[in-house]
Amino acid sequence: MDVEAELRKYVRDIPDFPKPGILFRDLTPLFAHAASLRLAVQAMAEPFRGDRIDCVVGTEARGFILGAPVAIELGVGFVPVRKPGKLPHQTLSASYELEYGTDQVEIHADALAPGGRALVVDDLIATGGTAVATVDLVRQTGATVVGCAFLVELCFLEGRKALGVDPCHAVIRYLD
Repeated sequence: MDVEAELRKYVRDIPDFPKPGILFRDLTPLFAHAASLRLAVQAMAEPFRGDRIDCVVGTEARGFILGAPVAIELGVGFVPVRKPGKLPHQTLSASYELEYGTDQVEIHADALAPGGRALVVDDLIATGGTAVATVDLVRQTGATVVGCAFLVELCFLEGRKALGVDPCHAVIRYLD
């Protein structure tokens, strides 16, 4: 089975969202279809089976949808990276650039053990800003990023290059 082709059937293209000239890749139909969601999670986890991973780190919010089941697939725990003010304990933070400003994400300072091995998971990598910030947070804890897994990569935006993590796995790749 061509997993990428099968999953693309459930990605809805929304032109001019959230602003004119943007083609938004809507994953909600894929998430709503049990078999495609299961296939997506399995495909994201597959390259990392057998690797020594202590936890999956997922970025709010769609990184939670995929990260927790990827963690279950790999038999490890899940650590959330959230928007500021959402975590109740001491946090570390990292900022990243948006087309229209900056944003920030946080992780509990004690979420990962120094020397721990984390897989970063999110739904999509575009310019790489959120992923770079998440990788930075993992490293701030003293843990190692052993790889990144995304359901979708918008290759033409070169986020993988900005990320600089190997391996970096994407199930569905859009070249333009």
